[in-house]
Amino acid sequence: MNIRIGNGYDIHRLVADRALILGGIKISHELGLLGHSDADVLTHAIMDAMLGALSLGDIGHYFPPTDEKWAGADSLMLLGQVDQLIQEKGWRIGNIDSVLVAERPKLKPHISAMRERLAEVLSIKPDQVGIKATTNEKLGPVGREEGIAAHAVVLLVAAD
Repeated sequence: MNIRIGNGYDIHRLVADRALILGGIKISHELGLLGHSDADVLTHAIMDAMLGALSLGDIGHYFPPTDEKWAGADSLMLLGQVDQLIQEKGWRIGNIDSVLVAERPKLKPHISAMRERLAEVLSIKPDQVGIKATTNEKLGPVGREEGIAAHAVVLLVAAD
């Protein structure tokens, strides 16, 4: 079996007057993530892992923050484009494993919905999408609730 592994990471600052979107799910919170697009750190980390597995660079190469075309973009739409790219290269997702790092809000109640939504966009089964949530034990910018971070690993397999 021909396989490739990629990893991704993203972090965005928490600010007032922005929606908090993680894994394509809008989560009720007094702060949201600042970014050129919707700043969905989980989806961004997954996209970077997908691209990295095939040595295709990062999402900034495909969706540069200097291009107004991507201002406020729905990260799930971008994820669909990255998925199409990897499929055109002859690959498909085997599985995704990811970690969200945030002090607040509690993310466990939203994980199932995130898994379902990401799986739907990627045309895979929810059990192929692993999402865990943890805190940073009050350490660093995430621990001080200045931002939220995400790590992701993606296994790609050669399409049959």
